[in-house]
Amino acid sequence: MKITVISGSIVGSKTKTAMSKVVQMLENKYSEHEVTLLDLADYKVEFSDGRNFFEYEGDTKYVAETIMGADAIIIGTPVFQASIPGTLKNIFDLLPVNAFRDKVVSMLVTAGTPKHYLMVEQQLKPILAYMKAQIVQTYVFIEEKDFYRKEITNDDVLFRMERLVEDTVVLTETYRSIREAKEAKYDF
Repeated sequence: MKITVISGSIVGSKTKTAMSKVVQMLENKYSEHEVTLLDLADYKVEFSDGRNFFEYEGDTKYVAETIMGADAIIIGTPVFQASIPGTLKNIFDLLPVNAFRDKVVSMLVTAGTPKHYLMVEQQLKPILAYMKAQIVQTYVFIEEKDFYRKEITNDDVLFRMERLVEDTVVLTETYRSIREAKEAKYDF
């Protein structure tokens, strides 16, 4: 199974810290799976101009093809101006409308205040549903107070992150089994 972990911002450290922890959890518990961290701060991604994702070159092509090749995606995003950052929105714009069909997508959000928790429900989940994702319904919301010196210090947050990782893997395996059983019914 290929799991792509996206740190969806080019600024700040909290989302990257959280997504690095997610990668560590995946590698510790599910070492048999291929895990790729896409920290958008490490790539020069072009703005979407309407081309097919495979027509881009360089970092843009690598990021888009890595996402398209994944079986599961864990998206980490900060909340900027009560919304997702433009860098993450650009990634969605680069991909086709059915980019997440047969993929399980889960979410982790970092924010300075609990007042922005509905951003996931009102913005991110509808985008993922439109792009045909199988969405892990629960997500992890991490506040400013849960970090200290680029470390997550809240044990409850760490427990919820472990559960998100587990739910993502189990749901991906479950959907794969269902698809394989359905395909086995056809003899061509």
